[in-house]
Amino acid sequence: MPASVLEAIPPAVLAGLALGGVFSCLAAAIFTVGERWFPTQSGPTRETSGYSSERRRQGEIRSYLQEIGERYIEGYSLGGTRVAFYLPARDVAVTFDAQDFFHLQQTTDTYVILAEHEMPGVHLGHRLPFEVPKQVHTGPADVQKRLTQAYRALDVPKTADATEIKTAYRERVKQVHPDHGGDRDSFREVQKAYATVKEHAE
Repeated sequence: MPASVLEAIPPAVLAGLALGGVFSCLAAAIFTVGERWFPTQSGPTRETSGYSSERRRQGEIRSYLQEIGERYIEGYSLGGTRVAFYLPARDVAVTFDAQDFFHLQQTTDTYVILAEHEMPGVHLGHRLPFEVPKQVHTGPADVQKRLTQAYRALDVPKTADATEIKTAYRERVKQVHPDHGGDRDSFREVQKAYATVKEHAE
């Protein structure tokens, strides 16, 4: 810019432009550093607070897998990609993320299932690459019955909060754990009850 043009601009305007440039650079630097120190998580691995459709779907799929007696791992890292559920005995993965679904299909031999938005957990049975037992609990009345049984198994009222439920679960585990004289079936029943009640409480 020619010197004559700069002389025509009032000093206050030049100072304002200079300060604006400095503050813009400073803000950009703060955001860049903040993103490196505290990266934004996205996709199915992010923690969500409160109720969400993804959390509900996860609870439904968890309940379904428990009901058909299928062993699973939640939040499993498969080839560097985190999946919602992994069935180790079958080499089957369930994900809520379409990009992860296509990536895993191309890079692994694992059978991958994409649980789309609002897919009820019971529909997973139609997508599994193996025969599953017929599901007994399907209607709302059955869900309520199962929930009542779960609260009874933990010996807590339906009004119990998350802390009371966790305390009751720990007490019941001490009573039924095979290492403490209990039996494996009772232990599994208490684990299943805890998962059901915890999901309802959330």
